[in-house]
Amino acid sequence: MTMRTFHVDGIVQGVGFRPFVYRTAAKLGLDGWVANVNGHVEGEVAGPIGTIEEFAARLRAEAPALARVRRVRLTESTRDSPAHGRGFHVRHSPPAQAGTAPREVPPDAAICESCLRELFDPGDRRYRYPFINCTDCGPRATIIEDLPYDRVRTTMRRFPLCAECAAEYADPADRRFHAEPVACPVCGPQLAWEDLRGEEALRAAVKTVETGGIVALKGLGGYQLICDAGDPRAVAELRSRKHRPAKPFAVMVPDLGTASRLAQIGATEMQALTSPERPVVLLARWCRGMSRLAYEVHPGLTRVGLFLPTTGLHHLLLDALARPLVVTSGNLSDEPIAIHDVEARRALAGVADGFLTHDRQILSRYDDSVVQFAGRTRITIRRARGLAPAPLPLAVREPVAGIGAHLKHTFTLAADGSAHLGPHTGDLADLAAYEAFQASYEHLKHLTGIEPRILAHDLHPGYLSTQWAEAQPLRRVAVQHHHAHVVACAAEHGVRGAFLGIAYDGLGLGDDGTLWGGEILVATLSGYRRAGRFATAPLPGGEAAVRHPSRTALGYLLGGEPLGSPRPYPWLTRVFTDRLDAAEVAAVRAMIAQDVNCPRASSAGRLFDTVASLLGLADTAGYEGEAAVLLEAAAGDEHAVPLAHRVVRVDGLWVYDPASTLTDLLQRRLGGEPVARLAAAFHLTLAIVTADLAARAVADGAPRTVCLGGGCFVNRRLTTEVKRRLHAQGLRVLVGGQVPVGDGGISYGQAAVAAARLAGEE
Repeated sequence: MTMRTFHVDGIVQGVGFRPFVYRTAAKLGLDGWVANVNGHVEGEVAGPIGTIEEFAARLRAEAPALARVRRVRLTESTRDSPAHGRGFHVRHSPPAQAGTAPREVPPDAAICESCLRELFDPGDRRYRYPFINCTDCGPRATIIEDLPYDRVRTTMRRFPLCAECAAEYADPADRRFHAEPVACPVCGPQLAWEDLRGEEALRAAVKTVETGGIVALKGLGGYQLICDAGDPRAVAELRSRKHRPAKPFAVMVPDLGTASRLAQIGATEMQALTSPERPVVLLARWCRGMSRLAYEVHPGLTRVGLFLPTTGLHHLLLDALARPLVVTSGNLSDEPIAIHDVEARRALAGVADGFLTHDRQILSRYDDSVVQFAGRTRITIRRARGLAPAPLPLAVREPVAGIGAHLKHTFTLAADGSAHLGPHTGDLADLAAYEAFQASYEHLKHLTGIEPRILAHDLHPGYLSTQWAEAQPLRRVAVQHHHAHVVACAAEHGVRGAFLGIAYDGLGLGDDGTLWGGEILVATLSGYRRAGRFATAPLPGGEAAVRHPSRTALGYLLGGEPLGSPRPYPWLTRVFTDRLDAAEVAAVRAMIAQDVNCPRASSAGRLFDTVASLLGLADTAGYEGEAAVLLEAAAGDEHAVPLAHRVVRVDGLWVYDPASTLTDLLQRRLGGEPVARLAAAFHLTLAIVTADLAARAVADGAPRTVCLGGGCFVNRRLTTEVKRRLHAQGLRVLVGGQVPVGDGGISYGQAAVAAARLAGEE
């Protein structure tokens, strides 16, 4: 007989790992114990050495579905004699210890099939209990107060177990064995609607939605606003009250059958929809299903964000209502999602017709995750509930933090080979979002045990994230925005050495003090040089131009960088300006001529805005990126002939001059070519230009591995066209899959840059 100590690293708390260890040891006839220790699982096991080695192998190979085992270590036990004949036990977890390795926090998991069957089984004691869960599902990150993960360190500690739940919790044969959020109608959280409780509260919420009202629902990671997705008046009223005029809403449907009647679902999309993470998945709408959802759900778009229920409460609502529901963040436009009851009633009193709440506290704010697919390529748009804060691999030793950018803000904590991408905060222009970031940062630091020694932040001095970093008493590293974008992709895929980075987005401050956004970089994780760019154009009014694509279009037409191509003929420009307000056109023209408040930018995102405006799709933007989204929707799958384009050499850089492209666009539009075909032609042209820029950079000695980054690559058509052409040149092309390609991934890229620079100093 032999005794060994075992240590398991990874996401192994809150995922049924201790019960799994217990059952594995029992099957093999081993003695010993297991416990959660800090953020890991440890224990001792006694038996024949061969059986112990088999035990360790099974811990790696047969772990529960929600677990992510990174390492299993067996070491000599410090005890003198094996605990043979004493059986195997699950021990209570000791308190957390300072100075240990970083701890991994399990994300929330959607309701599992077993719990769903029980939810609708009249013979089960949890029949229609909204908070049903087990070791395979339920709240995790949103209720954890501290690690190691035990009930006493979650918000469920306020609900003492009844005798039946306690028996399940203590029974190794039960799937609720050591399920920390376990509860039932007798001892667990309860629904509330004003003075109503339980089923009466649920019925009141159902009646409100049935009669065209809006309900504020307390979900897993925060409040959600719900209404009938097929009722145009209800959706329009939600838009009006929420101050969200055009940005598309996500729609929750009860099952895959309903989803498949609304949208086209491939195998990879189906897998994402049904995964425990339950993200919102952006899907192409069926034309025959257009009438099932109100036009106001996603105005002007052909793709819709669908997701399946994440909790028992969602299932009960959908079962009673028998219709798709708009389920959107419980906040006003630009504010963080509400998580506290008092805060929610203050913020949403003017939005919701009633509140379906409960008495389980939400500790951490997690909005819904959003993903889409371009073929088999996964594109993460928002990494939040179900995905965050699960760690991602990152070559980092010294603890670092990436503080993120300004829009779609996240932060990243990294140490010991892993990076924890924090929850989506929103746009830091809002004070409440800024305060939410600070609270989330401190809480995730506490949970993971990561105390950064260096902070990486954006170059832009006006970002609140930069200002916060500069106020901290730590060493700081400033990271250029677009370098962070392409490094995020490279680091996720484990790229070593140099690579070619293509970063297309709205705006980011360049290291020369100008605004960038259409960049070709020869980069490593620690540094870069600029190899190519888009031509610059003025942004009349600065931020005002971002909100008004027509202003950006005027900037390109009247003040684009002079690179030898003639600007569009005056009569062509008038074709566009004649449909705009004459006084505004005159004011913008004067601003450009006098160079007053007209910062110049080499931005791919602003070029998308320009084309959308020239084609009459969007002269104003109700949300960030709206013009580009409408342009992609207009292009659809249309076939087209590319527009004229030109690449020139300027000051040692390859520069795309869009003047000929815009002239050709206007001429072809005046000639009667349909908007859809011209929108498709622009996407095709930009892909051809990108391939041209990449080919020239490679001919000049750039590496043949290409990393795509920046919010423009959320565009499925652009990403697909670019990848196809780069592959045709024999280049290896990478796109972020788990890390958001937009600004939500900036913090991960910043952390990777800081880690690489630190490693270079060693």
